[in-house]
Amino acid sequence: MSDTALRYATVARDFTAVVDATPPDRWSLPSPCEEWTARDVLAHVVNGHRRLLSQLRGEEPLQLGADEDGVAAWHEATDGMNSALADEANNSRVVQSGMGPLTLTEMVNRFIIADLLVHTWDLARAVGGNEHLNDELVAQVYEAMKPMDEALRRPGLFGPKVEPPKGADRQTEFLSFLGRRV
Repeated sequence: MSDTALRYATVARDFTAVVDATPPDRWSLPSPCEEWTARDVLAHVVNGHRRLLSQLRGEEPLQLGADEDGVAAWHEATDGMNSALADEANNSRVVQSGMGPLTLTEMVNRFIIADLLVHTWDLARAVGGNEHLNDELVAQVYEAMKPMDEALRRPGLFGPKVEPPKGADRQTEFLSFLGRRV
């Protein structure tokens, strides 16, 4: 298993744990993402996976439907991503991103893992789940994102940084960097 596949599997496992532990009546609760519910966070992650996987398959991406089972859609999407990453022939395949063409490995390392990591916290915060993130991934993603500070503040990405409390742990610093109030 490649390092990218292992990192993805780790963060996907943690997101899945929050998804699977969410009671049905909590999907409509507000999330830390402005104007998004817990279900909107799930839909965003599922749709991002579907977009990427559809590029690999040469298909049109499907958006998560309003009446579609989001939990089942997440399991299908993460299974698809794990399978795609396990196939070494896919690692150098080029996909389109908001930053231009990238290999699948680059896309997953730069964007998918970071997106999934922060949205694990967002979803957990929304539904009252376990908010602890993988320490090693937080350190890796935070260090990789720091040089992109200015670019991250564009509309549709992350809001302004929040000042973390004195003595904050790395997870709190990371989330504050991404505009989350912890």
